Amino acid sequence: MGRTFLIFLLILSMGVSAQETTYPKEAFRSPLDIPLILAGTFGELRSNHFHSGIDIKTQQREGLPVYAIGNGTITRIKVSLWGYGKVLYVAHPNGYTSVYGHLQKFSPKIEEYIKKIQYAKKSYEVEVFPEYGEIKLEKGEIIAYSGNTGGSSGPHLHFEIRSSISEKPTNPLLYGYEVRDATNPTVVGLYGYPLSENAQLNQSNTKSQINFTRQKDGSFLADKVTALGTIGFGFVGFDRQDLAANKNGVYSVRQVVNGQVYSDYDFESFSFSETRYINTLIDYAHFGKYRQRIQKCFKSPGNHLSIYNKLVNDGKIVVKEGLSYTVELMIYDWEGNLTKLVIPVEGKNQPLKIEEETPKTDNYIVAKRPNNFDLGIAKVYFPANTFYEDFYIDLRKGSDTVMVHNNRVPAHRNFTLTFDVSKYSEAERKQLFIARLDKNSRPSYTSTYKRGNTFTTRTRNLGTYTLARDTVPPTIRTKNFKHKQWLTNYHYLSLTIADDLSGIDTYSATLNGEWILMEYEPKKNTITYNFDDRILDKKQCILKVNVTDNVGNTNTYEVTFYRK
Repeated sequence: MGRTFLIFLLILSMGVSAQETTYPKEAFRSPLDIPLILAGTFGELRSNHFHSGIDIKTQQREGLPVYAIGNGTITRIKVSLWGYGKVLYVAHPNGYTSVYGHLQKFSPKIEEYIKKIQYAKKSYEVEVFPEYGEIKLEKGEIIAYSGNTGGSSGPHLHFEIRSSISEKPTNPLLYGYEVRDATNPTVVGLYGYPLSENAQLNQSNTKSQINFTRQKDGSFLADKVTALGTIGFGFVGFDRQDLAANKNGVYSVRQVVNGQVYSDYDFESFSFSETRYINTLIDYAHFGKYRQRIQKCFKSPGNHLSIYNKLVNDGKIVVKEGLSYTVELMIYDWEGNLTKLVIPVEGKNQPLKIEEETPKTDNYIVAKRPNNFDLGIAKVYFPANTFYEDFYIDLRKGSDTVMVHNNRVPAHRNFTLTFDVSKYSEAERKQLFIARLDKNSRPSYTSTYKRGNTFTTRTRNLGTYTLARDTVPPTIRTKNFKHKQWLTNYHYLSLTIADDLSGIDTYSATLNGEWILMEYEPKKNTITYNFDDRILDKKQCILKVNVTDNVGNTNTYEVTFYRK
């Protein structure tokens, strides 16, 4: 069965008009001149967000030419240490914008344009919005070279297609790009949830894992579930393309109960304003504990996602005693490959063998209201709608440390944590910062705003926080050259900079007293200067590098080299 026919069937079953799913299939070329093999799919589940594009493998290397997929004009250029790293945004006349991220470098004309701005601002990190038509591009023109900059964990091209009007990203595979995929999605876990008061599932009032086995026709059959009251199901799964081992995200999920569609969602498009609601689609408590994402087939409180095509009773199943139900989970990838999991459910009232009560504490969060708590050395303030649901929050205080619940509850908005530092001297305060402790009690810097006797941080991460002190300045050392070395045939010079506690805040470098652009790669702790940037008119060159950490400790390093 062909992909086009399968998509047509999906459209009919979802009640979506063909007009609403019409995308130009011939307008754009590929951004790369190699077969498209994906390391990440559109809508894939990531930390606190859905993946807004596709990640295209670049043969485990950097420097592949990246092409404009159509005629257009550059509307945005950004260079940042994290996120997309070096990224280009190109607006096309047909109403779409293409995005190219994690680039190694831009094409010569774009590189020249952005470096003028970097030198003018004396900053590696810049973001500019050229006038419409200022930097025009033709379809097939080389605009950059693939890389690994920003938050990338390996060489690849992050590629998006967005609406130029709404800025909503859409699945790039809707535009006619071919990716070989004849492999069905994989399901590795199935879970059932009692959702109403006094509901039960497999003689338990809490989440239960359900076993399933593969059938001769390729589908899966779960062990019979006994239940009563309102229940829901969730699964752990992924998709693989034919030429890659990556565990990518699935395209669509449909839940059918006794022949009726109860829930149906897909990853055709979404908006950036809703992406953090991913934490309501997954079982976040399970993720916090096991680092595994269970996708719910029902809609939880606080879920405002627009990905649903159909919902009956929010995808929740009301099981009545004496009745039987057949629940089918149908999980599709983009090509229409299907994995079907059938769950037989019997309505039966049984004595509970596993009964868990909700842990109660002295403090209770009402999600729709602001909540303020005094923890002695610190105060914590949660604005209204910081959380999706009401819950008992676990708050504990120590001499210099406070525990603000744990990592099993997601925060949708920033909350404020304020420490009283009046007992510390002025000199001590300069080296103090608010740190979040990991499970091994190792501190990591959180942005700390200092005002008088208080230090404040704004964060979405629950956990344990303390005041940490950093007294050691950053380290600086040469990487590919030595002091007083001749670098005549060198194309670049590189140094390593690092800080062992609060982290690096700023860095700068001068060559013979003149500011130069050093490209910073935090993943490798390196800063690099390209000799093509400026013509050196002296044989003896003095390089001076200054690095400051997040509490103000500073180190300066000076080195001499020679160049003809």
